[in-house]
Amino acid sequence: MKSSSFYLLALCLTFIISCSEKQQKIVKENQPMMILIQPFKDFKPENVKVVTEEIKKVYPNVKVLDAIALPANAYYKKRNRYRADSIIKFLDQRTKEGFVTIGLTSKDISVTKGKVKDFGIMGLGYRPGKACVASKFRLSKENQDEQFFKIAIHELGHTQGLKHCPEKMCFMRDAEGKNPTNEETDFCNKCKTFLINKNWKFSSI
Repeated sequence: MKSSSFYLLALCLTFIISCSEKQQKIVKENQPMMILIQPFKDFKPENVKVVTEEIKKVYPNVKVLDAIALPANAYYKKRNRYRADSIIKFLDQRTKEGFVTIGLTSKDISVTKGKVKDFGIMGLGYRPGKACVASKFRLSKENQDEQFFKIAIHELGHTQGLKHCPEKMCFMRDAEGKNPTNEETDFCNKCKTFLINKNWKFSSI
């Protein structure tokens, strides 16, 4: 009899612990993600302010970190560039769960693409993941702030799991080695719905 009582007590405790863990998991999943904006020292403070204000219009849960140096191991001396994959790996290691870090730089960045060992790009992000980077090096001068925001939000979209989008007006459009940002106006409905399901809180909704 005592053995049966002990078994029932153990079963109840296991059930309670299991329910508690599930509740904690649900609460954690429902918590809004925090975007950490990590400027590198080459990126001007006034540019940080502009892109931060624009990101907040789309996703208001944002925090700006103090500027830091680009990781030395990311520098590719042969082309005077920084390897984007090394940068996001560096940022990922500094980023806790529940946060996503976007690095901002004015330096040229690159990545291996197909047979091209060192292909210049505007941004790169894990898909999905906790880190991405955006560079203003390859953007037009006349409306650089607007273009840079679109690169930044594109890479943040990748961290949430979004693939490239076939819609030409969407922020998630594939650049295909060019700079099509002037044609982009917003996330398309499909991409926006995907982000809402990922707990993005669009301030306009």
